[in-house]
Amino acid sequence: MAGNTNPRSGKIRIGTRGSRLALKQVDIVRHQLANICKLDPLHMDVVPVVTTGDVEQGRPLHEIGGKGLFCREIELQLLDHRIDIAVHSLKDMPAAQPDGLVIDCVLKRGDPRDALVSERYTRIEAIPPGTRVGTSSTRRRAQLLHLNPLLEIRALRGNVDTRLRKLSSGLVDAAVLAVEGLRRSGLQDSRATPVPESEMMPAPAQGAICIERRSDDDRIAELLSQIDDWNSRLVCSAERSFLRELGGDCTTPIGAIARLGGEELILDGELLDPDGNVRVRKQCVGSYRDPLAVARRLAHQVREEFNRRSAN
Repeated sequence: MAGNTNPRSGKIRIGTRGSRLALKQVDIVRHQLANICKLDPLHMDVVPVVTTGDVEQGRPLHEIGGKGLFCREIELQLLDHRIDIAVHSLKDMPAAQPDGLVIDCVLKRGDPRDALVSERYTRIEAIPPGTRVGTSSTRRRAQLLHLNPLLEIRALRGNVDTRLRKLSSGLVDAAVLAVEGLRRSGLQDSRATPVPESEMMPAPAQGAICIERRSDDDRIAELLSQIDDWNSRLVCSAERSFLRELGGDCTTPIGAIARLGGEELILDGELLDPDGNVRVRKQCVGSYRDPLAVARRLAHQVREEFNRRSAN
């Protein structure tokens, strides 16, 4: 059944998580729809949705079902026509969408880097042994331990506000958060120091906002095409393809970052073991016209090297 939303005259219902960061990201989408697509902001209704990932704060993500728990309930509302589009952090999305849904709109990407947030430390390698560093990410945990094996990694879940409060309360001595998450939340922190990508390769698609829609809603598709950033969508597609080709999920420490250089797509990717003992990082260059081929080649090289080194 074709979508029945008239994006010019009817209401557009925007589904989202209810965190400060999620709502700020919806504000960015609404601003672009208003300014680029000339939609009346009064015709855009924000529909906060409580997801399982928001409710289940006491256990690591890999124990309760992974990153998909931050979007599953929102996607159900989209499939049930209770909302018209869904706004997500692209790095939180599973590599494949449910039947009937598609992501073909990615806004211009922000800063993909991680940030070390601490009163005392600005470099991971300079943090003293036994220092408590908070993160809920298996990727960040492995990268931190690779750089500084004597750190004490503490699980740190919750939205950006919650994690900063836990840091301020002394639950941990330092934390690692996404640079763009801090900025979009309006929580730029004087304690935050961006970590170079050479030290901590970002999660695939980190820093990018995506919009999910029903695959049969052609009018919404036409609308979203006006705010889609082709460059950002292409590089994020390559990074997510690398993740998918490695069979990665929220339990797999994988980093990826891509960029365009003329007609070349330059894709860097890495795979670590959970404790950071083995880290394999490689780069592949190919045509931007076939990001999947570049991702597959890189994934093959990384997997072979990782398996060889892990066996020794």
